[in-house]
Amino acid sequence: MPAEARGDYFSSVSAGYAEFRPRYPRALLDFVASLPANHHRAWDCGAGSGQATVDLADRFDEVIGSDASAAQLARAPRTPNITWIVAPAESVPIGDHSVDLTTVAQALHWFDHDRFYDEVRRVSAPGAAFAAWAYLSVTMNGELGAILNRYEHGTVGPYWPPERRHVDSAYRTIPFPFERIDAPPIEIEQEWTLTQMAGYLRTWSATIRFVAQHGVDPVVDVERELAE
Repeated sequence: MPAEARGDYFSSVSAGYAEFRPRYPRALLDFVASLPANHHRAWDCGAGSGQATVDLADRFDEVIGSDASAAQLARAPRTPNITWIVAPAESVPIGDHSVDLTTVAQALHWFDHDRFYDEVRRVSAPGAAFAAWAYLSVTMNGELGAILNRYEHGTVGPYWPPERRHVDSAYRTIPFPFERIDAPPIEIEQEWTLTQMAGYLRTWSATIRFVAQHGVDPVVDVERELAE
C-alpha cells in the first residue's frame, strides 16, 4: 500500500510505533467498556500495533483488531482472544450485528467517514456503542516544552496532513452522525527518557512526510536541543 494511502502513514515506522506510542489510561478503557449493553465482542478499528486492542481484551470475550497496514499489525501482541485482520476501516470481514463496542484510537481522522460509519452501523449489535478518541500535543513545562512546540509547529508544522486538524480540535470538528456522550476528563501522563521522546517524534505523520520530502531526519536537531 502506498505510504500516502488513506489511513496508512505509519507502515514505514511500524517498529517505532509499536515501541514508542503511548498506551491508554485504564480510566479511558474502563469508561468505554461501560458503554455497551453486552461484552461479547469488541472491534478496535485502525488498531495499529494494538495499544488499545490488548486492553479491550481484558474487558470483552473476544476482540477484533483491524488495520489497513499489515506491517503495523505484525508488531501487535498475540493474545488468545484477539483476532487480527488486515482490512481498511470502510470494509471489514465482520458479520452483521455482531459487535457490542467499536473503538477507534487515534485514527478516526484518517478514515472515509461516511463509508466507515455505514460499516459501524452494519456490524453493531443491539445495545452497541461506538467510541473514538485522540490525544493532543505533548505538554511539558519550561524550555523542554518550548523546544517541542517549535518542532511541532515550526520544523514539521507545514508537513501535517490536512486530516490532522480534527485532532487539533479535539475531534470537535470531525463528522459524527451518532449521539454524543459526555466523557470524563482523562489525561495520559508519561515519564519518558530522551530516547523515548525522540522515538515518539519519529512516529509523527508530519515527521514521516518531512523525511520523505527532504531525505533527512529532523528529530536529530531537536534531540540535541533536548539533551542540552
